[in-house]
Amino acid sequence: MNVPIAAETIFSIGSFPVTNAYVNSSILTLCMVIFAAILHFKLNQIPGKLQNAFEAVLEFLFGYFDQVTGSREKSKRFLPLVGTLFLFILLSNWMGLLPGTGTVGIWQLIHGKQELVPIMRSAASDMNLTLAMAVVAVAGSHVLGMLTLGFFIHWNKFIQLGTLWKALISLKPIAILTALIEFIVGFIELFSEAAKLVSLSLRLFGNIFAGEVLITVLSSLVAFILPLPFMALELIVGLVQATVFSLLTLVYLSMLTTPPHGEHQKMRETQDLQQEASVA
Repeated sequence: MNVPIAAETIFSIGSFPVTNAYVNSSILTLCMVIFAAILHFKLNQIPGKLQNAFEAVLEFLFGYFDQVTGSREKSKRFLPLVGTLFLFILLSNWMGLLPGTGTVGIWQLIHGKQELVPIMRSAASDMNLTLAMAVVAVAGSHVLGMLTLGFFIHWNKFIQLGTLWKALISLKPIAILTALIEFIVGFIELFSEAAKLVSLSLRLFGNIFAGEVLITVLSSLVAFILPLPFMALELIVGLVQATVFSLLTLVYLSMLTTPPHGEHQKMRETQDLQQEASVA
């Protein structure tokens, strides 16, 4: 059995193709929604076993988040996005190791040959999904950056028009040259933001797809015992990849919501004035 790079279409709903990787991600999404609903309705002042287990997971995540953000307030703010990405990637990676995934399927005529197309396939082995999650992570960091710092302060980190304008007004050659260099470097930083998309998506896709190919090849050679150590290794790889993706997203969020040098004090003074005005 070969493992094509692109996810295979199982059936179509109108013009919308439903792939085996999409089946995997849809089942996981539905399970996470049902679990969240059950947990919500069972919340209690005296937690049960399910609530205790989930609170332990949250404390574990907060412990790692605080090391990056340096603030429990920021960790709580970023938890819905980063925590969801971590759990989704981790569980989708582990679902790819369940019995039947990649082996139970339907026969289809492909290039004139009858081939078995698995009904379920690891969700992260589809480049569309990993790229979509990367877009959410990077775009979400910019949205939160604009909401936290303001539109102009946020984008002035990249395209420093304000700094260039002040330098031109000052008519100081050194200041103008420095501002021009910073302006050009800002455009380079924009390209680095696009590189984040490529880095996040390809890293996750490459590792999960490579593991899927390895286990498929080993299983086709020796069906029993030999693939087990590699499947155990894939459990670790799945955890590592989920951790790397979520922590990088957390770093992007922390960096883009941090005021640039000199702006932090201004924001603090503005907040103090607003508090004094509300008290008055």
